[in-house]
Parts: sequence; structure tokens; C-alpha cells
Amino acid sequence: MKGIPAIDCHLTASIPGTKITYRQGQRDPHVATMIQEGWLRDDDSVKYAHPAQHFFKGSDERMKKGTTIEELIAVMDEVGIEKGMTPIALDNPRPVLKILNKYPDRFNAYVNVNPWLGMPELRAMESLVKSHPQVKACAVAGFRIQKPYNDKIYWPLYARCCDLDIPVLCYVGLPGPRVPGELQNPMYLDEVLWFFPELKVVMKHGGEPWEFECVKLMLKWPNLYYMTSAFAPRHYPKDIIHYANTRGSSKVLYAGYWPGLDVRRVAKELENDVTLRDEVWPLFLRENAIRVFKL
Repeated sequence: MKGIPAIDCHLTASIPGTKITYRQGQRDPHVATMIQEGWLRDDDSVKYAHPAQHFFKGSDERMKKGTTIEELIAVMDEVGIEKGMTPIALDNPRPVLKILNKYPDRFNAYVNVNPWLGMPELRAMESLVKSHPQVKACAVAGFRIQKPYNDKIYWPLYARCCDLDIPVLCYVGLPGPRVPGELQNPMYLDEVLWFFPELKVVMKHGGEPWEFECVKLMLKWPNLYYMTSAFAPRHYPKDIIHYANTRGSSKVLYAGYWPGLDVRRVAKELENDVTLRDEVWPLFLRENAIRVFKL
């Protein structure tokens, strides 16, 4: 990692003493829920362990094999990742809270929130954030509830994030799961950023095919950021790399996608395939995340 202690803004940590595993017959909870709700309809999707595994070569094998938290930390040490941000489930936070308590110098978390569930969900989020300072942000996925980000259903969440002074992570771009995706056009954030100038919004998962719109929006709004999650470094959008090397050096954050993407592969491609300027690397790999997430 260029000799810089990196902060990975998106890697999934396992439950202590067990493995991250979607063994034969098991699925990612998102897959099971999306099947139950009728969102996933094609034959492949209902068989997948992960809702977007068709995009990530080898992810199925990694998920079935699993990894312990100790194994993951060893790989982080090997490639130079000092700290990772891991998702935490609001309906079952205990496994990740154990990780945060046991390895406070290695992990922070962001909490996945479903705005469809209304005020009880938001109150639970607020309680978790206030009682556990290592929970640094929340995340929403438009594809899960099939609502664009300027829909009224999100606005109580945005207001609560302003009060808590935490960023909100928003999936942008066509989603990996085979569901309608136009609602994740980043232009739907334009109104949100206008109405909530104090809200930090971090776009995740690439933004394609609207990566140019991502850049234009970041040029316009000082409170909008981008992280590189779910993209192998050799496939980072050219518009994003150009922006990071010029006016956007403080706006683009490094994120992998373990276990969807192999940590070692990401580190190797960062070294060999990403053409950031020397002065941009510390910002991209570390300093922007520290500032945006108050690490």
C-alpha cells in the first residue's frame, strides 16, 4: 500500500471464533430477504450465496471457505491495511460489536439502515451510534427498497444523521443484484445535498454508468464524497482517477470489498495499475477517511 498504513472503508469482518461463511445451502441475509420479498427472479440469483457474486470472480469460493477474524487481520497486516470499516447489522449487532471491542485499533463500523421500517429503525440506529462510538456512519441501499435517494422515505434518516453528525453511505450506479437500478443514479442526491448542506454523503460502489455525474456532483457540493468499494483497482473509472489527481484529491476514499474482492488482489492492483500522483496516495489511502469519518 505504497508504504502508507491504509484504511479500508469497506471490508466485512467475521464473527470472532468462527468464519465468514455462506456454506452449501446458506445465503447472504440480503439474498434470502430479497428472494422472500420477490425482488430476485432469475434462476441464477436465487441460487447465489451473495447477491452480486456474478461480478466477482472467486467470491463464491471465498465465501464458502470462510475466514476467521484472526486470518483476516493477518492478511490486513500483510498488505498494509491498518484499519477497516465493517458493516454492522442493526437487527443483530452483537457479533460485530464483539470485534469492535476486541480489536478497537483495527476496526470501525457503519450500520446498515432500512428507511422503509420507519422511526423504530431510526431510533435503533441512534441508540447504537450513541452507545458505540466506533460506529461511524450509516449506509442505505436504494436498490433494496426501490426508492431513489430524494424520495421522502429517506428524509427522516438524513435529518437524524445531521443530528448525530455522521455520514451516510449511498449505493450509486447500477446495482449488482439483478433488480431495477435507475433509482441509484447519483443525480437523485442533488436535491438531498442542497437541502442538507451539513450532511456528509459518501457514494459507494462505483457509480457506473454515471461516474461523470459523480464527479460533477462532487465539484458542485462540498459535502459529497466517493469511495472505491466493489471495484477492482484496475477497473476504477477513469473520470474518478482524473478527478482524484486534480481537484478531487480530498474527495476520493479507498475501499475494497472483502470477501467479494480478494484483499491481496486489490493491494497488488493498487500498486501496479492505479496512476495516482505521489501526493494523492496518502489522502486516498488514509487521510480522507480519517477526516470524513472522524477516525
